[in-house]
Parts: sequence; C-alpha cells; structure tokens
Amino acid sequence: MKKINSLFYRSVLYTLVCVIAIQCKPKQNKEPEFILRASHLVNDQHTWFKAFEHFGEILKERSNGRIVVQNYHSEQIAKEIESIRMVQTEVIDMTVTGSLLNNWIEIMAFCELPFLLRDSVDMKNLINGPIGKRMEKEMLEKVGLRPVCYFQSGLRHLTSNRPIKHPDDLKGLIVRVPNVPSFVTAWGALGAKPTPMAFSEVFTSLQQGTVDAQENGFALIKSTGFYEVQKYLNLTSHVVSWTYPVIGEKQFQKFPDDLKSIFLECAKEMQIYEHDLYVENQKKVQKELKDKGMIFVDVDKDAFNEKCKDAIYKSLSPEMQEIYHQILADR
Repeated sequence: MKKINSLFYRSVLYTLVCVIAIQCKPKQNKEPEFILRASHLVNDQHTWFKAFEHFGEILKERSNGRIVVQNYHSEQIAKEIESIRMVQTEVIDMTVTGSLLNNWIEIMAFCELPFLLRDSVDMKNLINGPIGKRMEKEMLEKVGLRPVCYFQSGLRHLTSNRPIKHPDDLKGLIVRVPNVPSFVTAWGALGAKPTPMAFSEVFTSLQQGTVDAQENGFALIKSTGFYEVQKYLNLTSHVVSWTYPVIGEKQFQKFPDDLKSIFLECAKEMQIYEHDLYVENQKKVQKELKDKGMIFVDVDKDAFNEKCKDAIYKSLSPEMQEIYHQILADR
C-alpha cells in the first residue's frame, strides 16, 4: 500500500512539474503579425533571391516570428512593372527594382544609364552621394517605395547568335531590352531594333527567334540559361548597374517602432550577404559560361559610346542634363 501511494505521489509530482514547465515556457506567436510577399524577376538560383531568403530567415528569427517573408521567384506573381504597381496598392509588399522606375521618376534613369559609369567605384560614389540620396527620396515620396538597401547588378553585356564587335554589326538585330526609356533610346541610336519585353518572356523569345539578342550581366545570363539559346557574349560593358530591394511605404509604416528597427537592420545584413555572394559568383560565372560554349567577343567600346551618347543626352530633360554633366565631372 505504501508502495502504491509512493508511486501515486511521484506521478502527481511529475505532472505538476510538467504543468509548471509549460506555463513558464516563453510564449511563441502561433501566427505572424505580418506576412510580407516579395516578387522577384530572377530565378531561385540568383544571388538576389538567395539574399532575400537569408533576409527572411534572420528577420523571422529576430522578430520572434512576428514578421515572415514569402519569396516568389521568376515573376511567378507578376512581371516587374506589374509588381511595382501591386506593391503600391498593397496587394504584395516587396520587390526588387531600379531603372524601371524611370517610368515614374526621371532621375532613376541614372541607375542604369548606358555608357555613363566606368566601374563599381563610380557606382558606389553615385549611390552614396547626393544624387543617390535624391533617388531614394523620390522613390519614397513620389512612388511610395522605400529602398532598404541595394544589390549590385554588375556590368551588362550583349548576347547574340552572331558576333557583335562594332555598332555597324547591330543593323537589323532585334534586341530585347527592359521597359526603360534610356535603353530603347541607346539601342535604337546604335542601329538595333530595341524591343521592350518582360524578363520572364526572354528565354522563350530567343528560342523561338522572336528576338535575336538580349543584354544583361553575367549572373543573369548564367542563372537563366541564356547560353542554351545564345552563342556569343559580346563584352559591351554598356551599363554599370545596381538595383534596390524595396518595400511599400504604407506597409512599412504599419510596423511598430521595434519591428521597423529590426527590419532595417536585417536589410543591411541582406546587402552584405548579397555582396559576398556576388563577389564569389563573379569569380566563377565567366568560366562557367565559357565552359557552356559561349564565345566571348571584345568590342570597340569607344565606337559604341560615340554613336549613342548624343541621343542619350538629348533624351534627358534640361534638369537631368545638368545632373549628367555633374556625374561626369565627379568621376
């Protein structure tokens, strides 16, 4: 009888300990307070998408599950320009964009203006200087998008199925370009037939012969598999570019102050993470493209620049022409 009582008391004691332990355990939020949907034009192998996945992980951890990021690659939700509008109307919350915002604010043309910047040093000076700060201010005030950091896009080059060494070689070539006015102006002035098109449609269009060529950085050329439908990688280096991860300002202002701080801190770390991936990727991607059979072609960059610079300059408003001169003077 004593043995039974002893077992009974031990059982009761064990149950009480378990109950106390459960009650003392810190409460976890069953449901996040904020679910952020992010639309990406790149696929899941690109450094931008991988950086956003990292961002989502650290943001969820540091917010104790109060903010969750859902990432959708390869324009699964919408094309790039549609994604911007969807962020503005709070249908989704985040995307990555840059020069395409030239359709809203003129100064964004300098984010990817052909034949303007020479290298990443020029790019960083522009981003961190007064012109870059004005870009961020106008994105926020005129478009309703808050840039939270920036990603490098690297140099943009032209791919094709015939070698392009001089602007004269572009005659009759149908080149896919993003829906950015300065790109249309530049490639038209160079003698090509620029065709604005959503990024997710480019591979199929190249494959079917709807367009003959496209231009992008090494990473996008590799991750999207353009080497399967393009033989030549012409080293035009016509743009030194970057892009901005953005969140809708309306969405951001819904966060309490503590979550705003956590969100922005995680965004800074996302930029560092993406930069490290970018540097590592740039070391190997050119070799990988050559191994895939692409032939790299050196081009007459001065001839390209000379043929289109006047058209690009004249396409700018007088105010933007002043900024253009300022950028050249500061280089």
